[in-house]
Amino acid sequence: MESFRTVIKGWLGKVLLVLFLTPLALVGIEGYFNRGNKADVAKTVNGQDISKKDLETLTQRYKEQYLAAVKGDESLLNLPVIQAKALDILVSRNLLIQQAEKLGISLSDAQIEQMLAQQPSLQENGQFSQKLYENYLRSIGMTSEGLIASLRQDHALKMLTSTFADYSLVSKVDLMQIANLQTEQRTLHLASIKLDPYKTGLTASNQEATDYYNKHQNEFKQPASVDVDYVVLSPSLMAKPAPATDAELKQAYAKFVETQQKDAKRIVKHILITTDARDDAAAQKLAKDVYAKIQGGLSFAQAAAQFSEDPTSKTKGGLVEAYAPGVFSDAFDKTVLSLKNGQISQPVKTQYGYHIIEAETQANQIPSFEAEKPRLIAEVEKNKVASVYSDTVNSLNETIVGNDSLDAVVQQVKGTKIESLNGVTLATQNPYLSDPNVKIKLFNDDVKNGDRNASSNIQLANGDTVWVKVRDYHAAGVKPLAQAMNEVKAKVIDEKARKAAQAKIATMLTEFKTQPAEQVIAKNKVAFESAGVFTRSQGLKRAIERAAFSVPAPKPGMWSVTTANLPNELVVVAVSNVNSAAVNAMPADQLQQLKQLYRQSRGQQILEDYSEYLKSHAKIK
Repeated sequence: MESFRTVIKGWLGKVLLVLFLTPLALVGIEGYFNRGNKADVAKTVNGQDISKKDLETLTQRYKEQYLAAVKGDESLLNLPVIQAKALDILVSRNLLIQQAEKLGISLSDAQIEQMLAQQPSLQENGQFSQKLYENYLRSIGMTSEGLIASLRQDHALKMLTSTFADYSLVSKVDLMQIANLQTEQRTLHLASIKLDPYKTGLTASNQEATDYYNKHQNEFKQPASVDVDYVVLSPSLMAKPAPATDAELKQAYAKFVETQQKDAKRIVKHILITTDARDDAAAQKLAKDVYAKIQGGLSFAQAAAQFSEDPTSKTKGGLVEAYAPGVFSDAFDKTVLSLKNGQISQPVKTQYGYHIIEAETQANQIPSFEAEKPRLIAEVEKNKVASVYSDTVNSLNETIVGNDSLDAVVQQVKGTKIESLNGVTLATQNPYLSDPNVKIKLFNDDVKNGDRNASSNIQLANGDTVWVKVRDYHAAGVKPLAQAMNEVKAKVIDEKARKAAQAKIATMLTEFKTQPAEQVIAKNKVAFESAGVFTRSQGLKRAIERAAFSVPAPKPGMWSVTTANLPNELVVVAVSNVNSAAVNAMPADQLQQLKQLYRQSRGQQILEDYSEYLKSHAKIK
């Protein structure tokens, strides 16, 4: 479990742990794999190979899941750790399948055949279709024997894992304790003691700082960072282009008209003659006969109702309601574009059979040249700027990479400037350096290994271009004492102030244990504020929540009191009432859901322990 903490780097780590600490499922991953021939071997488990292809496929799947959570920022991922977890899952899966076979958990050929026969996707008219089955095998690149063996393995794995997930014992006592933890309500009162007054006059010696640093080095860790120079080129810095000429405007207008005509909505109708019940020659002949009948006076709608074998359109005059290019074939689409309004095509062949097509175009009302002229001027001039910008970027890129210097941008483009920034981390917020593509360049393995060359151009989301050059790379680790001295001394002073504040209220905290709350408050004149009634995970600051739910329920008239540490603040946390009766009002369906979740959680933990046991007794190399 601890290794998961290194999957995500940077400031998102703690947040994403909540999302990804859920154990990765061992069942269902088989769908990610190509079960064809296996080439190179990534791992061997008791003599059975795990292919590199399978490992790459599962690693990519997990990578996509993590990327979705970090909004595509690949620089935040630790890919070696993700791959290691994927391999661990594959090893566990193989071991569990092997164990299922030893235990005799298996399906017979007859049972598997029955499963396949009942699959709706493999049925035609309610009956198993050998043709659909063969098409499916071709689509996944497997033989029938391979698929049956795969299904047998998958079933055995699911049977074994479901034994842990679905049948773990959950006692009523356990269930009620968990339910009580979720529903218990505590009435809280808080008193804030600011530390600034206690810090007045406090100092920290070098020796005190050294002692604190040696005991708390983990508090002074720093993430990997870079010192970087960068220069940004924006399209707005390009020289104003020459005004658009009449020829350029007319050319742009012609393209606009062409696009409008292509985008015009088309009403498409067809009559389909399939090859399902006849050979190709017979289908073609029938289609030609139907076309001849239409030419002889039979309406298209009548012909569609009488002859079309497309059940969704034949009763609607042949109308293809959801027509869009690509629905049938290129030949079909080209015919639609070539037809004039009301014109009917000769039979056109597609993979579905032969189509007789009728098309009508609802012409767009195209604005005149003069009406479009202001927009066309802006468009032409914008395209000119884009062209100049693209040429400039390409030219600068060759110079920058060739000379390993960012100076060319400043020398050639007025208004640009080389910027420098030290201590840039993955969490740094900067309009340019926070771009995911820039961060990948700043923190890739080449930079870590000493690459200090100027980058090639990096396109930003807003259309700007940036070049970066790393001057220095600082690996993640504990800050040296000399660098952290001021920070350490601040913590020493904070600790002294916190102890002083704690000492001042120590007597009051002791009195709360034996005296009524009102009496203690009146005597000490501490300003408590009523915070309200809370259950766990209901929006309290984590330190306050831990404190509030760590003390025992108070006796009537008494408060259970403790303290919580917040930045520059000591908070006195008092509980005046604990209501555990809410669990009794918990609906039966919620209680059942909670029971199922707890059972699955326990089952997953037992399954993980069982997998670790199998690994410890397996030959893995």
